[in-house]
Amino acid sequence: MTPVKTPEAVRAKPDAICVAAVEPAREAAIVEAGAAQVGEHLGHLVEGERLVTHYFASTHPGYRGWRWAVTLTRASRAKTVTVNEVVMLPGDEAIVAPEWVPWSERVQPGDLRPGDLFPTLPDDPRLEPGFTDTGAPDDVLAVVEELGLGRERVLSQEGRDEAADRWYAGDFGPASPIAQAVPYKCHSCGYWIRLNDSLGQAFGGCTNEMAPGEGRIVSYDYGCGAHSDVVIEAPDHPSTEHAFDTTGYDELAMETVADAVREELEEADAVQAEVEAAAEPDSDDEVQATAAEAPTAEVQAPAEVQAPAEVQAPAEVQETAEVQETAVEDETVVEDDEFPMPTAAEIAAEASANY
Repeated sequence: MTPVKTPEAVRAKPDAICVAAVEPAREAAIVEAGAAQVGEHLGHLVEGERLVTHYFASTHPGYRGWRWAVTLTRASRAKTVTVNEVVMLPGDEAIVAPEWVPWSERVQPGDLRPGDLFPTLPDDPRLEPGFTDTGAPDDVLAVVEELGLGRERVLSQEGRDEAADRWYAGDFGPASPIAQAVPYKCHSCGYWIRLNDSLGQAFGGCTNEMAPGEGRIVSYDYGCGAHSDVVIEAPDHPSTEHAFDTTGYDELAMETVADAVREELEEADAVQAEVEAAAEPDSDDEVQATAAEAPTAEVQAPAEVQAPAEVQAPAEVQETAEVQETAVEDETVVEDDEFPMPTAAEIAAEASANY
């Protein structure tokens, strides 16, 4: 149930006939809106002498919180009431449109977007007429242009005062938290440029890209931590010499390519010498002694050997020795063929390719 919003009380005696005419008021509301949209009776309000308004709840889904108001009246000494008007009025919980605000008052700072135009009122108190062409000489016009007075309208004193108050009380004034936290002020900063106007007595522009007010108008007693006089005095520490470990040292063998090649060549020569030494036959005395031991048993075996046979024995021994020597050489050749050794030139070429 939506509560009834009671207007200011009217000093009038309630008319009993108008107050009791609830059903006639409901019938008037049904005629206007239909029976499905008229709800329960919410009360009445005395509007004046023999003038009473009855309120009925609205059951329409789109008008929750609204109510039907039926105003009744009657003539003096009349016994019946007359319907004066039937309207729908919002209650305290009704959803209504906001109060109308003219566009000139509705637009706020920051609402202007690219391409938008915001016209200036002809009687804007912040502006006043500028210098008008009165036929002054050229030297006077040059001074007028330099002072910025050659415009149709210029900033009035009221406009200057409003701008100064707004800037001084804003985020870049002395009362801002960042200005209260540092002892440095803008009027002594090298990045602060004073305005070339009467407003320059208290305001200027910040040109330090590291400061929060960069590119903005800041007051002379505003301050931040990016002041030009902020210098950190760091102690001058002498440079220390390099520390060396004198308790011990490590020897690092820096092997070059030439040393590696030389070592491989020496190793290859040693291997080749060992192979050649192993392939050489024993001395002649040892060969003859070995050969003599083998056929001696054969010579002594036949007891009836004649002298000519004894003379021929040395020839057989000589042939046997030659056969054994030939066999040793053949074995050496076979071993050399099975395990061919590279030459010193081949080993040097391979070492150079690896490095």
